[in-house]
Amino acid sequence: MSKYSLRDRIVFITGASAGIGAACARAFAAEGARLLLAARRLDRLQAMEVDLLEAGAPAVHAFALDVRDRAAVERALAGLPEEWRAIEVLVNNAGLSRGLDKLWQGQPQDWEEMIDTNVKGVLWVTRPVVAGMVERGRGHVVNLGSTAEDLAYPGGSVYCGSKAALKLINDGLRQDLMGTPIRVSDVGAGMVETEFSEVRFRGDRERAAKVYQNITPLQPEDMADAIVWAVTRPAHVNVARVLLTTIDQANSIMLNRRG
Repeated sequence: MSKYSLRDRIVFITGASAGIGAACARAFAAEGARLLLAARRLDRLQAMEVDLLEAGAPAVHAFALDVRDRAAVERALAGLPEEWRAIEVLVNNAGLSRGLDKLWQGQPQDWEEMIDTNVKGVLWVTRPVVAGMVERGRGHVVNLGSTAEDLAYPGGSVYCGSKAALKLINDGLRQDLMGTPIRVSDVGAGMVETEFSEVRFRGDRERAAKVYQNITPLQPEDMADAIVWAVTRPAHVNVARVLLTTIDQANSIMLNRRG
């Protein structure tokens, strides 16, 4: 059976300025998709545009967005040019972790940032986008899951809780959309070498580098490849969940550190 074609379809990626989001932009460009890209760092998105067009994207439309700000999300999506409103694929990639403290030593502002981004931000974006998909009778939502949604690790209770919440939101949305042609997928990641740890440790590159020491981590392109695969399955196939880990990772707490 032939795969689902994304040529000239609009793919909307949040957190698209780096890491998995940027890798997804490149991978969807190669499929001939039109790219609607959002992130807090607009300058990075703009710097990517020429390469994405050369990679095969017919058009790119980038805009600054902090998914935590519900009013800003609503304004941005309501204000999209007419030719960018028929979103075919939504990749809810924007997400982060802050700190690695024990719960009673954690910073409430870190908790708010994680919950506001990883849970509420997904809701603010998904609601209006899915409403349009239902109206048009087609679409696919991809949520970035994690090994953390299945098993908590020390110092990560709030982050893991936010990913567990997203897992159930993903499954609930898929149930809500039963009877429509719209698909919903949780594409989960184990340890991926991105800016994730640097963000977690607020720019401490030395500490971030130790996270990936003596293992072979996944690369952002590995995740992008899986996401494109899920989205391009024949229209009757819904990839409900797929989880990728490096061969050096069994789950969120068990790693094989060589040497």
